[in-house]
Amino acid sequence: MSVYFRPVARFDHVRPDGALPLAGGWCWFDTAERIGRDGTSALVPARELPEAVRARLTTPRAAIAGLSFDAPRLMGILNVTPDSFSDGGRHFDPSDALTHARAMERDGAEIIDVGGESTRPGAAEVAVEDEIARTAPVIAALRAASDVPISIDTRKAAVARAAHAAGATMVNDVAGLGFDPALAPFCAEAGLPVCIMHAQGTPDIMQKDPRYDHVALDVYDYLAERIEALGRQGIPRERIVVDPGIGFGKTMAHNLTLLRMLSLFHGLGCPVLLGASRKRFIGEIGGTAEAGARMPGSVAVALAGVAQGVQMLRVHDVDATRAALALWRAATLEG
Repeated sequence: MSVYFRPVARFDHVRPDGALPLAGGWCWFDTAERIGRDGTSALVPARELPEAVRARLTTPRAAIAGLSFDAPRLMGILNVTPDSFSDGGRHFDPSDALTHARAMERDGAEIIDVGGESTRPGAAEVAVEDEIARTAPVIAALRAASDVPISIDTRKAAVARAAHAAGATMVNDVAGLGFDPALAPFCAEAGLPVCIMHAQGTPDIMQKDPRYDHVALDVYDYLAERIEALGRQGIPRERIVVDPGIGFGKTMAHNLTLLRMLSLFHGLGCPVLLGASRKRFIGEIGGTAEAGARMPGSVAVALAGVAQGVQMLRVHDVDATRAALALWRAATLEG
């Protein structure tokens, strides 16, 4: 694309005439930033937006994995790995993993994201058999104990297939369903919703001098291309969540630019997921070197995303985020 529109999201309970709902959610907008690839930028009234753009920005998002998007939804992170950047090893034992999943559910997680391969910067690929052995038994145990939606965090079709057989209801792929050519056809065949994320490079090399012409626009174009490609493979837009990939092949400056421009991604016509919990830039800005101590900064970033209409938050600290959201909504939204 050469021209993009970023709605200027607001959430005051008093709305001016002509204000439009943002993705059918709690935010609204009456202006948008018109951004050109040539570096131009100008504010335009919402009523002057092209009809197709206006429709994409305002249409309520379809429910995914049984979750509607009239309010922010919490995705609890369950890493059954020995080496994830924040909680590696803590839930590697299946019984510990199940206990933690049920605790997150009680704390307010509305979907549990189970991952058996660390995708932290520098991480090596995990064998398919090992990834299945880590994830499928935990998913089966959780499904036997609860009806909570379960997402499998994987790049691989065989892992997704085993997870689905065990009870997973969504696929979350940091590679945007581009790593394993068999994954998209499987998701289409099984009718599974997917979350597609942007990453520049694979985890082992992604933080080695990442560069962009314009990070927000480049990420937008990548996700737009993936949505179109998946549509041709039988996965409609209504079953896709998009994630701009904070921390995946991005510098701190890239991450901050993406956070400031999150509302741009509503133009893709899909729910937007923000996965920034406990990431390195939060520690650098907040002065918390230990990843487990980054809850306050993670909550602050989550609320900044919700203020731009982000519909799903992928978090480690479910209870703290739930409480913060309840207070934010009570203090800012009418009714």
